[in-house]
Amino acid sequence: MVSPLDRKLRRDLWRMKGQAAAIGLVIGLGVFMQVMMGGLVNTLEQTRIAYYDRYRFADAYAPAARAPDHVLDRLAAIPGVAAVEGRVAGNVLIDPGTDELPVRARALSLPDTGRPRLNDLFLTDGRFPTPGQADEALLLQGYAAARGLGLGDTLIATMNGKQRGFRIVGLAQSPEFLYTTAPGELVPDDRRFAILWLPKSTLAAAFDMSGAFNEALIALGRGTRYEAVEPALDALLAPYGGTGAYSVDDQISNRFVRQEIDGLIVSAAAVPPVFLAVAAFLLYIVISRMVQAEREQIGLLKAFGYSSAEISLHYLKFVLVIALTGSVLGALGGIAAGQSMAEFYQLYFKFPFLVFSLDPASFVIGFLASILAASAGSMVVLARVFSLTPAVAMRPPAPADYSRADRFLATLRARLDQPARMVLRRLVRYPGRMAGAVLGIATGMALSVSTLTMMNGFDHTVDLTFSVIDRSDMSVAFVAPLSDRTIYELGQIEGVFHVEPLRVVPAVLRHGLYTYRGAVEGRVANPMLNRVIGADNRAVTIRKDGIVLGSALAQILSITPGDTLTVEVREGRRPVLHLPVVAIAETLMGAPAFMEINVLNRALHEPGRISGAYMTIDSAQGSAIFDAIKHMPAVAGAALKLDARDSLVELMNTGPGAVRYVMLLVAVVITFGIVYNAARIAFAERSRDLASLRVMGLTRAEVAFVLLGELAVVTLMALPLGIAMGYYLTFLLVKGFSTDIYQIPVIFAPQSYGAAALAVLLAAAISGWLVRRDIDRIDVVETLKTRE
Repeated sequence: MVSPLDRKLRRDLWRMKGQAAAIGLVIGLGVFMQVMMGGLVNTLEQTRIAYYDRYRFADAYAPAARAPDHVLDRLAAIPGVAAVEGRVAGNVLIDPGTDELPVRARALSLPDTGRPRLNDLFLTDGRFPTPGQADEALLLQGYAAARGLGLGDTLIATMNGKQRGFRIVGLAQSPEFLYTTAPGELVPDDRRFAILWLPKSTLAAAFDMSGAFNEALIALGRGTRYEAVEPALDALLAPYGGTGAYSVDDQISNRFVRQEIDGLIVSAAAVPPVFLAVAAFLLYIVISRMVQAEREQIGLLKAFGYSSAEISLHYLKFVLVIALTGSVLGALGGIAAGQSMAEFYQLYFKFPFLVFSLDPASFVIGFLASILAASAGSMVVLARVFSLTPAVAMRPPAPADYSRADRFLATLRARLDQPARMVLRRLVRYPGRMAGAVLGIATGMALSVSTLTMMNGFDHTVDLTFSVIDRSDMSVAFVAPLSDRTIYELGQIEGVFHVEPLRVVPAVLRHGLYTYRGAVEGRVANPMLNRVIGADNRAVTIRKDGIVLGSALAQILSITPGDTLTVEVREGRRPVLHLPVVAIAETLMGAPAFMEINVLNRALHEPGRISGAYMTIDSAQGSAIFDAIKHMPAVAGAALKLDARDSLVELMNTGPGAVRYVMLLVAVVITFGIVYNAARIAFAERSRDLASLRVMGLTRAEVAFVLLGELAVVTLMALPLGIAMGYYLTFLLVKGFSTDIYQIPVIFAPQSYGAAALAVLLAAAISGWLVRRDIDRIDVVETLKTRE
């Protein structure tokens, strides 16, 4: 049998269905974001782990110049090493056809018989090369799809200066190349980079590696830390040109995937609590109004024998029904959205399968947080129920003291008409409630502001990188450091206007306890084609007495100008340099370190060497320039700046970009929900007053002005607060989305803040229109019969 209080609960929920739906929407969106982000993070992490495990992803990599195969046995004997496999790796140029630059590729060896012990491949089509067939190859599936290549097609590749043709017999994916970039580049582009897998005998013959390897893959035993085996790996391979082993944490593909997951974790921790806090306040307002309006009913219930606990439980049920309904709907939506986003990331990261896994913790946290937030918003009000005795509850409440407000308003009476004074009087008499409404609307606006600002930061990164910093048209990289006379050879190509040299040296950078595996770039003192700029966008001179660090690298290493940086070079004689940091550069792509090129070459005892160049060219002669570069055997690859820009834009608008768009959509919806709920609460509180005004002769428009004027003032007051809150929330979100690949600056862009403000004003206009319809439909007689 349904109790009288439960029947009253159903009536209250139906009577306040608009407000309940708006509050449930706010709670639901908080749980939606929690479950979606939690499920997405859990799915990506579980898929990554399962993929690595099934295809035996190596725990460490140890490159060398040329090491005999028998060294593999010595590597396997190192305590803590579970398995070792040697392979041959080399840079390759693929000729995609006329009127295009050669495509950089990485050639990796496969065992002549059997499957790889480590870093096995997932075949999406075809088969492995047949033993003894030197012209058969596997091709990375992403490049094949981007270029429209299939089984049986022939690739023309230049390896070690010799051109050969290979027939594609299989398409593959690898855990090593979830995120594929050409050596020395940061942004993936399936059209501009490929992976070829060839039998070891074929690749060894091409690179003079018969009976040898130049890269060892290492699997560690359970519980073994990489730091425990690193010294032994480096010591064994040092006589054979070892350039320093590194763990899977520094493997570029794995590092980017991990950073993307970490960014999602930050967003999941930052955004949902904001929604739930707003929902708690909205519920506080609603329950406060209900208790105030139902004082007489509470007194009668207590007089008929209901205890304070039973009555409080009734109002708590009202809160919990809204919270649980919003949580369930939010969780269901979060599951569906998380699955859709996970499938999107599967394509983005090229996972061959997806281990969709919901995060139980996100459900528990979402439900508990929503219930606790809802309960917290009402507990303060429910304490009043306990304090009310039947006699007190059945008497009207003592009138509030508005004398101070009236004295304040007296100075404005001569300038404001009656409806305007009523609006202002309401704001002054209930400052706490008005401040809460302002804070709620500002919170919704803050999420819009932060999301739009972050999007603007992405655009700023692209514009600054490719318009202010990089003024070249294309870049070339060489297979090995060459004489600086090469820049004159490039300059002699018809259509090439200017050439600027570059030297890139792999290195491990250390400062105290902080370490980063990256590279040092040698530049001319005042580069013009690829500039180094400071925070003020002015060019930074690369001095001869130290090193210049990118802002992201300086933050990673926790280093400032004047500190000393240890640079362990991983090339040539592998010197260890101790250099003072002389400046910090504003770099939004990568985490570079810059030295004056001649100083770097002297430190390496290799004067007059370059490893690449930036060029400006005549686009009308592009085909002839591309053809000339194809026939230069020393060129390892070339790239157009416009291609790199397009790849970066695509990167920003796919993986992390998809999450930004979801957050923006949620921000718009929640902003409307908060504004509409504020309008509904105001209407519910003042319906009797509005009916009285109609009886006194005010027109519908004047009555609507009394209520909607209040909403307009609250909305306008929320705008500057929303701007300020959004500005600081942006810093938190940007920290999560920025990676070693690109950094997102916080840019005060008027258009971002204007768009967010316009969204709030539009939400207020729609909410006002919906409430205005209810004002016009007020039954004056019925409303005036209702006792407050």
